[in-house]
Amino acid sequence: LHLSLRRQRQMCIRDRFRYSARYSGRLSLFVYLLCFYLFSLEYKRGVFNFTKKVTLVFAILHLIHFVYLSLSVFLNDLPIVPYKLLGGFIAYLLITIYPLIIDKISNSIFHIIYFYYVGIVMAMTYIARIKGEFIGAPTELFHYVGLSLVLLSFIIHGYKLFKIKKE
Repeated sequence: LHLSLRRQRQMCIRDRFRYSARYSGRLSLFVYLLCFYLFSLEYKRGVFNFTKKVTLVFAILHLIHFVYLSLSVFLNDLPIVPYKLLGGFIAYLLITIYPLIIDKISNSIFHIIYFYYVGIVMAMTYIARIKGEFIGAPTELFHYVGLSLVLLSFIIHGYKLFKIKKE
C-alpha cells in the first residue's frame, strides 16, 4: 500500500510537469502570435516599442516553458534525440536574446528571420505531434489549431510586410 501511494504521488508529479509544459507552450504560442502581430503593425515606422515589451514577456514565458519541459522529459524518462534538439535550441537562444537586441537591429530582414524561424520551429513541433512522434502526447485538436494559426500568421503578416516593403 505504501509503495502504491508513493508511485501514485510520483505519477502525479510527472503529470503536473507534463501538463505544465503542455499548457505553458500553448500560452507561449498565443504570445508569439501577439508579438508577430505587433511587429507587423510597428514595422513601417521601424520603432518596435510594443513588440519589445511583448517579446520580453514571450522570452520569460518560454523560459518557464523550457523548465517545465525539461523537468517533464527528465521525470518521465522520455528519449532525447540530440539532432532534433538543435533547431529548438537555436530558437530558444533567439527567443531569449531578441528582446535585448531588438533596438540594435538595423536591417529589417533580421527581425523577419526571427519571427519566421521561431514560427517554423513551433510549426514543426505541431507537425511532429500530429504525426505521433511525441511519447506521452497524443494528437489533439489543438495541434491542428496551433499549426493552422502559425501558418495563417505567416501568410497574413508576410503579405502585410511585403506590401509595406513595396510602398
